Amino acid sequence: MAPEIRTDRLVLRPWRESDRDPFADMNADPVVMEHFPNTLTPEQTYAMVDRVIAAWDTDGVGLWAVEVPGVSSFIGFVGLAVPGFTTDFTPCVEVGWRLARTAWGKGYATEAARASLRFGFEDRGLSEIVSFTTTGNLRSQAVMQRIGMSHDPADDFDHPGTPGWHGQRHVLYRLSADAWRNYCAAS
Repeated sequence: MAPEIRTDRLVLRPWRESDRDPFADMNADPVVMEHFPNTLTPEQTYAMVDRVIAAWDTDGVGLWAVEVPGVSSFIGFVGLAVPGFTTDFTPCVEVGWRLARTAWGKGYATEAARASLRFGFEDRGLSEIVSFTTTGNLRSQAVMQRIGMSHDPADDFDHPGTPGWHGQRHVLYRLSADAWRNYCAAS
């Protein structure tokens, strides 16, 4: 079961049954899913939620449902995940997010991602956390930079789960536990 984490403005919490339909609406939005090969059907979304919930037991990390108390009971997810594909940098733990368009531009992804990193490094003792996205997803890359991650173009890769898709090329950002501690000390 996912632990609950509170930040200044957000609650990162376990998923509820009531999150499924708003999440399906998000995953059907072509703007939200611009940097993915396809939008998702409700059935695909519900299966994803089931996998996300199960990951907490199998991996010890996972994606939290995110709410803004007094504003919205569900704005998307942020958290840690173990990618299910093989590349030069796997196995690893990734920090990731997907928020509804109404939640964009408010700093929520950055705030929740920082809380996720803290959980990964301090509670789970991870030595490194990565993040990746398509080369064109500049919004997510900006979040990666704001949370202290670094990018080496030599680490960029073709995502093995998207052969032939125009967005197959991905950038990889990394953050070590030592760099996280230095980043926190400087902030």
